[in-house]
Amino acid sequence: MAQSASSRLQTPEISRSLVRALMGLYDYPHPVDRTRMIRGYDCPHAVRTAKMCVAVAARLGHPDDRVRYYHVACLLHDLGRAGLDRRLFGTIWSWAKQRGIPTRPREWRAVHQRTQYGRETEAFVSLYRKDLAAAGVPLDRWAIEQVEMRLGYARRLARRLRVVKPTLMKLGVDWQPWMQQVMLYYYYPERLAKAKPWVRQLGEILVACEQFEAYSNQRRGRDYYARNNESLLEAFAYLGKLKHEGILSSEVVGTVRTLTAEGAFDSILEAARGKPLTQADRRYLRNLTI
Repeated sequence: MAQSASSRLQTPEISRSLVRALMGLYDYPHPVDRTRMIRGYDCPHAVRTAKMCVAVAARLGHPDDRVRYYHVACLLHDLGRAGLDRRLFGTIWSWAKQRGIPTRPREWRAVHQRTQYGRETEAFVSLYRKDLAAAGVPLDRWAIEQVEMRLGYARRLARRLRVVKPTLMKLGVDWQPWMQQVMLYYYYPERLAKAKPWVRQLGEILVACEQFEAYSNQRRGRDYYARNNESLLEAFAYLGKLKHEGILSSEVVGTVRTLTAEGAFDSILEAARGKPLTQADRRYLRNLTI
């Protein structure tokens, strides 16, 4: 008898109370009014992504204890974007995308090879301050924070982790250095060049699942990518592109496809889209092959 989707997702996940506490770490003091908090942006994305990552890691044979630590890292993978200003962030990066300006550190360095490593934010601000001001977006301190959330993600993540680690300790989370490496893999794959194979694989799983969810995420598509429709075909095409670039392995992409074909992620995809999968979507997913 075939297993149900829910039984296939019996994985070593952490408690719901800990998940809620970790999501609270995305809240960020308002830069002007310190009595206000900016609520974490799209925390359901982090929860859905983490569930997918745990399922893939478990299917690939990672031990339960490691997967529980990994679950925490995946839940916090967007922590460097705590304080994201939806309107301002979207305006800056839609403007950049329309002009073909690189929006990720490795892509920036490929175009601007003289940029000092880790100084991509400063390079962007120097090059485009006047143009953005002319477009009605003065690059004040808060706007530069929004730039840092993409081009300086490692630096901003490190700052946020320093702030929240005391809380993590109180929550009983013994933070491991490899967890931060995994969280940075998408933007900084070079940092895992000498990592243990299992660390790199966990980084790959996070990239694959996070991008798969993001391509299915109606809210994120609208705010991040100026996209109005979610496409499963485009999602898997992008995973294929990352595999071609050497960011993802065939094993990881194949496992994501297999679990998807089994129906393990149907409810997650529906939640991300905010609507049920169509019959055509289900046929496409059930017919996925490695």
